[in-house]
Amino acid sequence: MTPLSRPSPNHDERALPVTMLVLHYTGMETGKAAIDRLADPDAKVSAHYVVEEDGTIIAMVDEQKRAWHAGLSYWRGITDVNSASIGIEIVNGGHDFALPDFPEAQIAAVIALSREIIDRHGISPVNVVGHSDIAPGRKIDPGEKFPWERLAREGVGLWPAGAAPADPDEPHAAFLLTAIGYNPDLPLATILTEFQRRYRPARFDGVLDDETMGLIEALAGKAAPA
Repeated sequence: MTPLSRPSPNHDERALPVTMLVLHYTGMETGKAAIDRLADPDAKVSAHYVVEEDGTIIAMVDEQKRAWHAGLSYWRGITDVNSASIGIEIVNGGHDFALPDFPEAQIAAVIALSREIIDRHGISPVNVVGHSDIAPGRKIDPGEKFPWERLAREGVGLWPAGAAPADPDEPHAAFLLTAIGYNPDLPLATILTEFQRRYRPARFDGVLDDETMGLIEALAGKAAPA
């Protein structure tokens, strides 16, 4: 695919090799508003790519550069997530605008683009994350309607297929969530809420029940070292 180009000045040099892919929603009323903001030098935010509702891909920052999309974040010991990642912004109004469904053409384009990026940089499935994974309690995008299970089936990220309920064990859950990649310094309930938003979107209450424990164990079993 050949993306359209809308260069953003909001980037600098990487300090780390690319090992992560971070997916976001734009959280603004229109794609144009989001793209304009990502290209605004005063906004001091950017992403490598934007994917519009019709599947159009906009390239904004060269992959070799450090885009400013992750903010204060953590994943698998990395705190400069911007330096270690490629960021994709997916046009969607987000929770402030009733969290619209993601159109088929858009998701197909996100999958195709993500697979290209993963192949290009050798990104491990466990390092395909949402903004909510790397900044629980601060960010909730791309949100509970995002089809993570479908992406995993098509080679983008992980899914805890085959999970069975397990007895809740908070210390063990915290250990496994840290092994998966989540920030161990955050409250367990905060991490659980965002874990559930991604892997059990029907209910994300931050409570470690037997279903959530089983999902954590199943995912940890698939999360090979990055």
